[in-house]
Amino acid sequence: MPRYLALLRGINVGGHNKLAMADLRDVASALGHTDVATYIQSGNLVFTSTAVDASSLADALELEISGRLGVAPAVVVISKAELAQVIADNPFPDEVNPKSLHAVFRRDAVNKNDIDDIARAVRRARESGSRDDAVAIGRTLYLRTPDGLGRSDLAAQLARSKVQSAGTARNWATVTKLMAMLGE
Repeated sequence: MPRYLALLRGINVGGHNKLAMADLRDVASALGHTDVATYIQSGNLVFTSTAVDASSLADALELEISGRLGVAPAVVVISKAELAQVIADNPFPDEVNPKSLHAVFRRDAVNKNDIDDIARAVRRARESGSRDDAVAIGRTLYLRTPDGLGRSDLAAQLARSKVQSAGTARNWATVTKLMAMLGE
């Protein structure tokens, strides 16, 4: 059966949208998913399902989480094969610090206008002396912040844009841990 990763956006951040991972596991099990596991408190759910449509899986999780737990996070679901492709497509393979590299997972592919917006944001950041970079491939935005995410002008610009707000970010250490949980 296919293995999936569900990534929830905006939960357990700054005391808002609190969601216990045990409750998230219960929701997934109630939907008939098996081999359910979570990783850290930021809404990373790994599971097995007979379903094959990631979008329908995300919709069902959003509906069930909202109905049962009273929290309405956006949910992005990707398959094990899709996560493996995200890792293989990494445009910054030489980045040695996994906390300096982030993947922003989206439900939809990044379109031409979004790619142009990313290029403009990178250019503005570079003009101000930043070493940060960003590249979109498919429905993933890769963000490299060698001087730290919290100090990144590029990350701040992208956070204000629909490019990043349409998705949910995970650092590379989390991405690779989730791949291991899916069973490389």
